[in-house]
Amino acid sequence: MPDTITNSSIIEQHDAYMSLNYPRYPIAMVRGEGSELYDADGKRYLDLFAGFGAGILGHCHRDLVRVVTEQAQQLWHVGNLFHTQPQNEAAEQIFKHGFGGRSFFCHSGADANEAAIKLARLYGKKHPGKAKATPGEPGAAYGRYKIIATTGSFHGRTMGTMVATGQAKVREGFEPWLPGYMHVPYNDLPAITAAIDDETIAILVEPIQGEGGVNVPDENYLTGLRKLADERDLVLIFDEVWTGCGRTGKWFAHQHWNVSPDIMTLAKGVGGGLGVGVMCAGPRVADLYDARKHGVKHATTLGGNCLAMAVTAEIFRVIERDNLLDHATKLGQHAVDRLRAFSKKCPALEAVRGKGLFIGMDLDPTKTSSFTNANDIVNRCMEQGILINATQNTILRLAPSLTITQKQMDEGLDVIERVIAG
Repeated sequence: MPDTITNSSIIEQHDAYMSLNYPRYPIAMVRGEGSELYDADGKRYLDLFAGFGAGILGHCHRDLVRVVTEQAQQLWHVGNLFHTQPQNEAAEQIFKHGFGGRSFFCHSGADANEAAIKLARLYGKKHPGKAKATPGEPGAAYGRYKIIATTGSFHGRTMGTMVATGQAKVREGFEPWLPGYMHVPYNDLPAITAAIDDETIAILVEPIQGEGGVNVPDENYLTGLRKLADERDLVLIFDEVWTGCGRTGKWFAHQHWNVSPDIMTLAKGVGGGLGVGVMCAGPRVADLYDARKHGVKHATTLGGNCLAMAVTAEIFRVIERDNLLDHATKLGQHAVDRLRAFSKKCPALEAVRGKGLFIGMDLDPTKTSSFTNANDIVNRCMEQGILINATQNTILRLAPSLTITQKQMDEGLDVIERVIAG
């Protein structure tokens, strides 16, 4: 290790020893507090993306530091053959603020979605419908196993979840793909209805698409999916990896539409920056993962470890105590209103959308000479100490911590507007 830590020394060490699968910026972060980050050279950044939304309470929140320190002095990990209080408390918080489901804890959003897909397939075996095994009929022994997902979606990079993901670039190079998945346009109820066949068991959607560009559905979309799932005896899975834990101004985004899924998956914010994934299953399907009745159908070694669970439970307590759902709603509306007003003066900002502190901005590079794509904006904002994100080449995303202040938000928006305007 060099005597003096700098951006360049950390990058040199990275290039010597680490896998190069991430297109990292030439910056090495060494310290964070709230919505502020500092690199190894001492530069300060205002973080409006919170580690892909995972830092739901910001960097080094005092209450999270306290509970993880206290837990670290008591118990870290014993494996899931024993009961632990931190797991119980985290699950109780999700139950209390959600739809009464049972939680399975894992490590990431992909893990959570894998667990959800497997549970749906178990339900399809138990309730095969017309797909019940028929002698001499190829494939019928699978029962119902197909998953309908949507274009533009993102559900993970495992062998199962990358095929569920509705973006071809995630799957390229990993053929042959696992069978049983299909994609239809997002926010299109007739398309999902038409795609259902005798072997379909589940619908997997994000209530608000994240990697697709913060796409908010029509008012009748999720309610229509719930009705369709009930009519066809399908498992409805909501991927809330991006939108859970207050990000949109509700505990979970589906609550904006007063709809409950059969399964909900969480990650990112639910761990506050630690590796936590959750598959929360309602009573209709949760019983199929009951090891006392069916044996062990799904498991993990480190999922639900005591350190991570202590943090997860505390995140819910802090959000409730500090009224951060209301804060996210009001501050998010302030940001959207301000950006929409700016868009009327700047044609290159075509549209602004979102809920709470999850905001997407459509750019039109053909209407300006100051940038060619969304990444240009991200890089120029970064030079001025503001961290945001681009997706789909022409969309900017904001996902700051729920603890960000209006003064900080306006500081960031000042820079974003100047950069877009050129």
